Amino acid sequence: MKTKKDIEQAIRNFVKGGDNSDIIMLDKVLHKDFRVANNGFMGTLGVTIIDKQKYLSNIKEGIFGGLARKMTIESIDYSETIAVVKIRLESSENYFVSYNSLVLDIDNEWKIIDNLAVVEAKK
Repeated sequence: MKTKKDIEQAIRNFVKGGDNSDIIMLDKVLHKDFRVANNGFMGTLGVTIIDKQKYLSNIKEGIFGGLARKMTIESIDYSETIAVVKIRLESSENYFVSYNSLVLDIDNEWKIIDNLAVVEAKK
């Protein structure tokens, strides 16, 4: 059984992968069915859903990611093969609140399957 420490490491890898635009690290930590859900994404109205391939493509193309962020893990709640982690991030440009759902995948590794985030530009 994977522990809370392993969940924290998956979250750290997710954030580090985004900060460094590391597609390989992100591909390893994201579940094949990963998606980002955001309400008001980059100033748009309504909900935006981004699947894993589009997310990785956006990181690779520099549409988002590539900025170092300070991370605070606020909570981790898990039960056997599922987990929910709330984090706060701060970059030079934005504040983020992010709820991440993880699953213990068939390879016995924690994978992020859902990222629900609010991004607020610094004023």
